[in-house]
Amino acid sequence: MSEKRASWSGQLAFVLAAAASAIGLGNLWRFPYLAAQYGGGTFIAIYLGLVVTLGFTLMVTEISIGRMTAQSQLTAYARLHGGWGIVGLLGTIIPLLITPYYCVIGGWVLKYLVAYARMAFTGAAPMGTAAADSGAFFNSFISAPFAPFGYGMVFAIACACVIVLGVKNGIERSNMVMMPILFLMAVAISIYVICLPGTGDGLRYYLVPNMDCLRDSAGRFSPALLGKTILGAMGQMFYSLSLAMGIMITYGSYMKKTDSIERCVRRIEIFDTFIAVVAGLMIIPVVYMFAVKTGTPVKEAMNAGPGLMFITLPKVFATLGATGPWLGLTFFVLVLFAAATSAISLFEACVASVCDLLKLDRKSATFFTGALIMFLATFSAIGYGPWADVKLFGMQFLDFFDFITNSVLMPVVAAATCVFVGYVLGPRAVIGECEAEGQAFHAKGLYAVMVKYFAPVLVIAILVSEICRALGIGGWKI
Repeated sequence: MSEKRASWSGQLAFVLAAAASAIGLGNLWRFPYLAAQYGGGTFIAIYLGLVVTLGFTLMVTEISIGRMTAQSQLTAYARLHGGWGIVGLLGTIIPLLITPYYCVIGGWVLKYLVAYARMAFTGAAPMGTAAADSGAFFNSFISAPFAPFGYGMVFAIACACVIVLGVKNGIERSNMVMMPILFLMAVAISIYVICLPGTGDGLRYYLVPNMDCLRDSAGRFSPALLGKTILGAMGQMFYSLSLAMGIMITYGSYMKKTDSIERCVRRIEIFDTFIAVVAGLMIIPVVYMFAVKTGTPVKEAMNAGPGLMFITLPKVFATLGATGPWLGLTFFVLVLFAAATSAISLFEACVASVCDLLKLDRKSATFFTGALIMFLATFSAIGYGPWADVKLFGMQFLDFFDFITNSVLMPVVAAATCVFVGYVLGPRAVIGECEAEGQAFHAKGLYAVMVKYFAPVLVIAILVSEICRALGIGGWKI
């Protein structure tokens, strides 16, 4: 590895790379679901409030740690304080466990892209008439003995090819191509959906604040339901911004001292939130219209996760006639780009850690990390097929890896980081990094209060609520 650390060509490159990391599958299949469940505009307003406070604090912290140490998350904490290296180790385990199953899901997206290309260009109907068999098509694919692994490996190898080219020639250039296309397609699809006859009620359902989500069965305001809505928005914000995955620390380590961390974070928040809201515009109105046509309750039609994207939406596209396959093809190209930009960021967090720890050059580190990721991906790829009967704590491999990283390790690392900066390193260290080279840090008062007093408590609340949700403790569900 060269002595001089790689760097972004400029502030725009960093913002696009960080935004590309944040704009992933969570924005496309979880944000619309949560907005539909929790009062549309009510949820959006709460989400925005959390993004500009808690999300801002956590992202500024991680980027600052990366830039002040010029290290990935694995070695950054130990560089600042020898006794806190364990946080860096946990922070490295997270992307190492997420990347394999994320590549498997990327393979699912690639499979659907191929299926919709066949439908658009040849008139094939692999999911049956009106996509009535979309559920069977999806289940048949993920339970196959080899196909999920094969598609996942194609996706993983494509990401590795970007990583091996380096920060500027690989990650930066790929984002300069994929991100504008992603934005244009998202806007184009949302405009098309808005212009469809009969989507007005769906738009109102999504955008107009509905306070019914905060009232109990007797019509009274419920603090418990407000807390549940806030926790749902907080959890979505936490995962949507790619926090506690090592990505922002790694990307921050490539950032120039002359770039304003505060300004970059605000722009990343705008990009990420814009795509999240547009995702709702793409999905909620047509699903609402589909639910009304079929007599299905809207909240039931708005599934969370893969069910929405791979089962419900194909049925929705099928109701749009001849334009359905083309809309589906465009949509899954967008989803593929969103998945790829996030996977590349996760992959880079792993590769950078290997480079920093073992002092390997980028090619060797990418090969080593790629081999390990492909091995770990095997468990998720065939976890619904040949190994369907093998479960960890009652969960399939992919679900278990998702639970242990998203619901446990990420909140633990984020809370530990807040305690570390708030009470060991001191907020002044991060504030000083944000003010390097004479840069202004207008929100330093908010930052100091948040990182010491509010952020640790809120992140721990996410940890508790996510564990309760995943394990069904107390009937908790978001």
